[in-house]
Amino acid sequence: MQSNDAQNNAINHIEGPMLVLAGPGSGKTTVITRRVKRLIEQGVNPLNILVITFTKAAAEEMRERFYRLMDDNRGRNVTFGTFHAVFFTILKHAYNLSASNIVKEEERYSIVKNAITRHELDIEDEREFVGNVLGEIGRVKSDRIAIENYYSTNCPSDVFRSIYEEYSGKLRGSRKIDFEDMLCYTYELLTARRDILSAWQSKFKYILIDEFQDINKIQYDTIRLLAQPENNLFIVGDDDQSIYGFRGAKPGIMLSFPKRFPDTKQIVLGVNYRCSDEIMKAAERLIGKNNERYEKHIVANKGKEQPVHMKKCENLPDEAEKIVAQIQMYQKEGIAYQEMAVLFRTNMQMRLLAGKLMEHGVPF
Repeated sequence: MQSNDAQNNAINHIEGPMLVLAGPGSGKTTVITRRVKRLIEQGVNPLNILVITFTKAAAEEMRERFYRLMDDNRGRNVTFGTFHAVFFTILKHAYNLSASNIVKEEERYSIVKNAITRHELDIEDEREFVGNVLGEIGRVKSDRIAIENYYSTNCPSDVFRSIYEEYSGKLRGSRKIDFEDMLCYTYELLTARRDILSAWQSKFKYILIDEFQDINKIQYDTIRLLAQPENNLFIVGDDDQSIYGFRGAKPGIMLSFPKRFPDTKQIVLGVNYRCSDEIMKAAERLIGKNNERYEKHIVANKGKEQPVHMKKCENLPDEAEKIVAQIQMYQKEGIAYQEMAVLFRTNMQMRLLAGKLMEHGVPF
């Protein structure tokens, strides 16, 4: 695919911080991989380039796309990984850790479950409650909140602190770490040991981060340390797509990035190669109601196709009836059931519709 002007400007950026606002379908993976190729062509050692994504699958996909882009083996030394993978590598070198030091999910559950039994709590769903408490423990760590200043939303604060201390003590006693510890311990290590920080700063001189809108405080604070003093930070994301606040993501970090790095160059990837004009305009009308966002206008490359239909429903049963009626209408028009899909936000909606589909004899 031929790169557009905005993509080319991002790809050809070499030194200093850059913020790339990349909406869905705007070719952000193309920009990241080609920019890495460009850095190498400009003489940057591949060993000095770090590309961070939020999932292992995304990191592997980006690595493979980059390898296909290169016509030689120079790119094999570029580091692609998640925050956890990269930070665990730093800890592994410092503390001689291995995968066996990472606590398993069932162990985490068991520790918290046992800690909860020491308190008389009225719990309806134990599994859900334990999951919620583990989520709070993760937020305390990733937001670097002093435990004495944290007030739980799931149980009395003194009970939560007791559970938190028991959980942390059990992990320390067995020399185990969880995923949040990977982030916290890396930050603590780099702030305490300037020699270790300097060594990793020398290695990762160019840092590219995908899906930056999903970053949390501890990840950001650690990356800022690693990027000094050149601050060759190339961040790509879309503040309109930040949906992981419940996991500790802080979209405000992306919004304030140019204030933290005043010499930031900013580019909007303003062409969507995935959707029709009708879909883009409908999406823009909706997301434009957000008060705190980067102002941007995205145009569709595919042109006009079919209008977006919106239907107002009185309640969930009414919604399910309307969806089934629409499916039946499509089927009468000759569209096969397997070419249709329904997307949900909650499992409750799915259960209700499943019953309606069975009631009307619609296979799903």
